[in-house]
Amino acid sequence: MSKPVVAIVGRPNVGKSTLFNVLAGDKISIVKDTPGVTRDRIYADVSWLDNDFTIIDTGGIEPDSGDVILSQMREQAQIAIDTADVIIFITDVHQGLVDSDAKVADMLRRSGKPVVLAVNKVDSIQKYMMDVYEFYNLGIGEPFAISAANRQGLGDMLDEVVKHFPEDAGEDEDSDIPKIAIVGKPNVGKSSLINKLLGEDRVIVSDIAGTTRDAVDTKVTWNEKDYIFIDTAGLRRKAKVKEEIERFSVIRTVTAVERADVVVVMIDASEGVTEQDAKIAGIAHEKGKGVIIAVNKWDAIEKNDKTIYKHTNRIREVLSFMPYAEIVFISARTGLRISRMFETLDAVIENQTMRIQTGVLNEILAEAVAMQQPPSDRGRRLKIFYMTQVAVKPPTFVIFVNDKELMHFSYTRYLENKIRDAFDFGGTPLKFIVRERGEKE
Repeated sequence: MSKPVVAIVGRPNVGKSTLFNVLAGDKISIVKDTPGVTRDRIYADVSWLDNDFTIIDTGGIEPDSGDVILSQMREQAQIAIDTADVIIFITDVHQGLVDSDAKVADMLRRSGKPVVLAVNKVDSIQKYMMDVYEFYNLGIGEPFAISAANRQGLGDMLDEVVKHFPEDAGEDEDSDIPKIAIVGKPNVGKSSLINKLLGEDRVIVSDIAGTTRDAVDTKVTWNEKDYIFIDTAGLRRKAKVKEEIERFSVIRTVTAVERADVVVVMIDASEGVTEQDAKIAGIAHEKGKGVIIAVNKWDAIEKNDKTIYKHTNRIREVLSFMPYAEIVFISARTGLRISRMFETLDAVIENQTMRIQTGVLNEILAEAVAMQQPPSDRGRRLKIFYMTQVAVKPPTFVIFVNDKELMHFSYTRYLENKIRDAFDFGGTPLKFIVRERGEKE
């Protein structure tokens, strides 16, 4: 099930990041051990009236001169048009209607994507309403008066945003075919892998024309099984600055990962695993997707009997937040071990949707508790009543306890390891929700 993506576009100082932060709420700080997620908050998951969606911030603009601002805003608008289902265009009632607003509005209107116009900093409707009406002149529909800082008017704006979500936001016509996103730094060989798959005689390929996100989805049949590959390499942007390229590739990654069941993170064997790889892998981890680390260009490096161990250990070290990820060594160019990759994919897909009966879970739990006493604090000991699986993709477990405060992260991790000892669950994260007995499920 893929969530709709909403992008925020606007000039500097109109309150883009204020709006982003208010919508994102305090959820951002939860992920402590995933690199790159908290520092440059490009995206956040938001729920509004039973609608879950992802918001992306298309980027900061350096305010130095008018034309630079306009060209950067166009760049942002283009990113939004390429990746989002709905675009929030934010303007500022105090600065009024500005020339560059009109030019960007033009571009957004021509794109045919739904645009919701928000006029920010309206802290008093009486005082500013006439100024808000002026924004009708942009020709992109009704302006919504909001004050992001005071959290006013956001409800009406979000109601409008949600109206534009694709009817079938959650359902794809091929929903039972696993979707595989291939992500990684630029030039790591994502397209070569897809091309290799397409060029193989054993593979039957049919193109699925550009979906709403303009990513090219390719249907691949391997050993009589169907897969849909989501290629994020698609758009080659001529971004001027390295940060721009990085930011853009992160946004592309977020939208692709959102739609995928399993994410193949490609790493270049010749340069080893990098900080940027960890960032990209962190997105898949955060979204609870199945993960395979594909070390590409394996044919091109000098090897001895220790090479695989060295690489594996290094990857485990840098990606220590996802010990469950499966690792395969491939060459997209020569097709080396591609069949191994498909075997791994099948296993991960199975693990992502595996369900364990409550009885079996509680046997594992009883044994785990017998082997290692739950933690206690100031004389109170944690009691674990029972545990049950409530969802798949990723497998999600609810643990009922006497006192949530006593359930330490390390004990949850211990239980996770016990479950993995029994059922492997390779390639997929597991999610644990701790509830006090008597709390609603």
